[in-house]
Amino acid sequence: MNMSAGWYLRRLSRMGPREVGGRVGDAVRRRRWRSARPDCPGVTGARFTAVLPAGTIAAVPPDAAKRLIAEADRLMAGHAEYFGVDRDDLADPDWWYDPKTGRRAPWGYAFDVPYRDEEAVGDIKQIWEPSRHQYLTVLAAAYAITGNERYAERVAEHLRSWWTANAPLRGVHWTSGIELGIRLLSWVWIRRLLDGWPGVAGLFEGNPVALNQIWHHQRWLAAFPSRGSSANNHVIAEAAGQLAAACAFGWFPSSGRWRADALRSLERQLRSNTFGSGLNRELATEYHGLVLELGLAAVAEADAAGVPVPASIRLVLLRMTDALAAIVDSRLRPPRQGDADDGHGLVVDGAGTDRWASLLATGDAVFGRLPWWPVVTGTDVRTPLLAALIRPYAKDGTAPAAPRPASRPAHFADAGMTILRGPGEIWCRCDGGPHGFLSIAAHAHADALSVEVRHDGVDVLADPGTYCYHGQPEWRQYFRSTLGHNTLQLDGGDQSVSGGPFLWTRHARSRVLAADTSGGGVARWCAEHDGYQGSVHRRRVELTPAAEELRVVDEVRGPRRDVRLAFHLGPAIAADLVDNRAVLTWNRDGEDRSAVLDLPGQLSWRAHRGATGPPLGWYSAGFGRKEPTTTLVGTGFADGARGFTTVLRFRG
Repeated sequence: MNMSAGWYLRRLSRMGPREVGGRVGDAVRRRRWRSARPDCPGVTGARFTAVLPAGTIAAVPPDAAKRLIAEADRLMAGHAEYFGVDRDDLADPDWWYDPKTGRRAPWGYAFDVPYRDEEAVGDIKQIWEPSRHQYLTVLAAAYAITGNERYAERVAEHLRSWWTANAPLRGVHWTSGIELGIRLLSWVWIRRLLDGWPGVAGLFEGNPVALNQIWHHQRWLAAFPSRGSSANNHVIAEAAGQLAAACAFGWFPSSGRWRADALRSLERQLRSNTFGSGLNRELATEYHGLVLELGLAAVAEADAAGVPVPASIRLVLLRMTDALAAIVDSRLRPPRQGDADDGHGLVVDGAGTDRWASLLATGDAVFGRLPWWPVVTGTDVRTPLLAALIRPYAKDGTAPAAPRPASRPAHFADAGMTILRGPGEIWCRCDGGPHGFLSIAAHAHADALSVEVRHDGVDVLADPGTYCYHGQPEWRQYFRSTLGHNTLQLDGGDQSVSGGPFLWTRHARSRVLAADTSGGGVARWCAEHDGYQGSVHRRRVELTPAAEELRVVDEVRGPRRDVRLAFHLGPAIAADLVDNRAVLTWNRDGEDRSAVLDLPGQLSWRAHRGATGPPLGWYSAGFGRKEPTTTLVGTGFADGARGFTTVLRFRG
């Protein structure tokens, strides 16, 4: 996707003077680095000491180990799946090849590579993902569990291949700090998990090529941190990777400075990226998971190295973990809010491992679960590994005695998120929060006042997801649009104005007017936003537990305007729409279930499924994947005279 001059002007308009100055300095540095590539300082007597404590591997649950080994064997056969694309070339990967488009990224000075241009480079996510080397952490973990050296030998072969093909500052893998940060974190864990293999020292600390790569990665991160309006989850990954490498691979003259700077950055950015309630300020749930994973992994490295960690870092991670425990549904699924790109901070588990259960299990091990936390029944490999390195919160002398919620929170005022719960495992998320984080709100969707409703973990009124970032602008626009969410659209436009795929130039402002989740009967929520200039959209939601009924009332205050009200059904839901009534049916664990959706009669209703011109009626379960689903859209007029009432009744 080529960025026009107009995009650059819009992007510049969202920056402050300090950020502009920093980016000018970056540009000067990039020009200077084009011809000045210093060699890594000489290293003598390097030793890796950040090993796992004795008995750690024995604590890995057998079923989690079995899943991991199955995944490792699949990888050894060359098979992997990235963002909906099945690959069979992982036995001997081409690090610059995109199998989705068939293109190879061009060679050259890293900062000349137009990585956002799919025509020139290919799908950058397909190229970058294998080079995060998280599949190699899986192979290294398989070695640690089995002692089978074929896993270690494959890891060594691929690392040597990557280091040869990707000289410092050359090519697409040196263009984005988040990629360098996560890759460093992977290398630290690869070294740790291969510690029992005889060839590991010769692969890392005894290998001048590896030392050169590790040094140049850290030098890059120190020089080009994400700045200002871009300081979101990327800067967390950069700081976490830098800290991990400077702790575990602290063999260089600059290691002490890099470690101190990364720790300061991590402390500052974790605080700025997180609401006081513990929810991530990007209001994109998958990035909450990514940041929490990165933060836990960074603390593990500092603790393993004996580096004091500011108390505020542990406190933020504690609050993030409690918040996650509060918002998940009965099947431990969190909201599907904002962007999601399947990004992980540390991968040592096989397919079928529940990401959110894994994070809650780690939270239990590190912080201790509260009585109201949901029960985690699954197992994972990562939790015992991290828990072996991280000092337990209650035993850390620097940890503040922070108050934790005595009961399960349901309303997060700072994030504008409210969870309504009812019997029959009814779960409803109401969105009345800020549009997004920082001036560009990069990972936000135009979803003000949207609702998301599940029954026993099944998406009934669904958030459709994300699907893509680069290369397919029509699909990117749809999945982040107002019409692509369960909310109301006026005059065919979005509530917030997009200036590009990761840029919003005008943000709808929402405010929650009422939130009663006390559990004393009917749960109520009411909010409004000003995204439609000249009009105010107000929405009320009521959940009546006794009747298993959810009522949504939309009002538009202002002049007469065209209105479209959308309700996106989950992929498991079949709908029979007659006039303004839809009968919904689905199956859960072999049991047939149903609900009735009574839609506002003053609107004309139509069901859409899998439309492409323009897109409508789609659900994306994960990045790069989409499937047809049913979207009910009512069209008509809003004149302020009366509201639009929608009633969803679940049948027992």
